[in-house]
Amino acid sequence: MKQRKIFITARVLSMVFTPFYLPVLGLLALFVFSYLSLLPLAYKATVLALVYLFTVLAPTLLIHAYRRYNGWTLVELGSKERRMVPYVISIACYFACVYLMERLHIPRFMGGILIAALIIQITCALINAWWKISTHTAATGGVAGALLSFAEIFGFNPVWWLCAVFILAGALGTSRMILRQHTLAQVVAGFWVGFVCAVVGILFV
Repeated sequence: MKQRKIFITARVLSMVFTPFYLPVLGLLALFVFSYLSLLPLAYKATVLALVYLFTVLAPTLLIHAYRRYNGWTLVELGSKERRMVPYVISIACYFACVYLMERLHIPRFMGGILIAALIIQITCALINAWWKISTHTAATGGVAGALLSFAEIFGFNPVWWLCAVFILAGALGTSRMILRQHTLAQVVAGFWVGFVCAVVGILFV
């Protein structure tokens, strides 16, 4: 009974904190900690809604439809060989979001979050061709990297937020191992890939 509860908790964590939440969390941090908090609420809500649509809702629904079409369970979809199409779907959605943000003249550093997330997706897809890496912890590492990058740009103290991200990363990594989707090496590698890609994408691209 106890093992079943642990397994269910791990599955819920994996489902709630999908790899797609990085851009939304990054923008929320910007809107809270930087001078962007002075922007009109309607404008911030519009940007968040746009990013949520293309980086969370659209890829989630499309990948779910792809899985249902093939008759696979979530565990079956998680195999290395079957992860490439979901990667392509999410990368296409992210590209569409970056394109729309450019067309709508949304400030460049907001788009930097999407670019960082896109770099993470592409890097994980390339690594997945020969080794299965955790995109869940890559996204969490991306959040940590984005927090540090924007702390450097805007001069705020990210310590408490980083503590929360590290706790979440530990919980997510543990849940992925409990579900037997990843090894410890894949979880740790995913976090640092996400962290480095976010720093590079926001500070240097």
